[in-house]
Amino acid sequence: MAATRQSELLAITGATGFVGQAVLDAAAAAGLDVRALTRRRQEARAGVEWVQGDLDDQRALRRLVTRASVVIHIAGVVNSPDAAGFEAGNVRGTLNAVNAALDAGVNRFIHVSSLTAREPYLSVYGGSKRRSERIVAASSLDWTIVRPPSVYGPRDTDNFELFRLARRGIVPLPPKGGRVSLIHVADLAALLLSLIPGGEDVTGLTFEPDDGQPGGWSHAEMARAIGMAVGKRPFVVSLPRRMLEWVARADRKVRKDGAKLTLDRVGYMCHPDWTVDPAMRPPVERWRPQVETGVGLHATAGWYKDMGWLK
Repeated sequence: MAATRQSELLAITGATGFVGQAVLDAAAAAGLDVRALTRRRQEARAGVEWVQGDLDDQRALRRLVTRASVVIHIAGVVNSPDAAGFEAGNVRGTLNAVNAALDAGVNRFIHVSSLTAREPYLSVYGGSKRRSERIVAASSLDWTIVRPPSVYGPRDTDNFELFRLARRGIVPLPPKGGRVSLIHVADLAALLLSLIPGGEDVTGLTFEPDDGQPGGWSHAEMARAIGMAVGKRPFVVSLPRRMLEWVARADRKVRKDGAKLTLDRVGYMCHPDWTVDPAMRPPVERWRPQVETGVGLHATAGWYKDMGWLK
């Protein structure tokens, strides 16, 4: 794994989110100093300078990136009731972060995208992430793009829904035949830090990391693995697209803008192949996954229980 210098100053967007907090943990363990963007006031944290603002705040972005050696752009919108939310958070937000780095003379830029960007026509979300990638790739920065697959681990609220349902004994899934790759959030965080030093092996390239499981996981295999993690053997049922769309509409009526299952998500959930391309895995000299998924799922379930999320 490529080493990072302790004198590095990391400018991080999205540091208060699920992935961002794992990156802060990894940076602290590596003795790296961080300047992190946040919309709300945060408690003091050793090694972290909080910058209050958002991706539309040019003054905050300027402060964030000044004298930084690298920008790790994690912030983004994963769920929105309309296309405007994705455009603002993922496209315009990325453009603002890129421009701030360019203006400040920060050359290295690591952009966290999504595997959904590979099929941008399936969802508004995926399309917005693909456009964010194009902005980064068109810049003169020393850039690397990372497309994570489904990320799980402590603090995750999206895959938590599957743990909660498995605990109740049933896991509804997208149509039969689908496969997905997984990655533990700690492995993703380690990858992002390993990419800090640029080089011919990473500059101008897009990577699709995962847990190393050949061919990924079928939806049923993933559901059963989550069931084992919560001590259940859940009934696994594959739902047709029309049923998922009906559930999404119902969720929208009940939870309004807080709905977890949206019609946009149904669009990419029903795609049969969300496994990474083996040819696009990061160079093994830089990074390899360390968390075996079965172990990681059990540890994640344990965290949910400790936090009182799982009863």
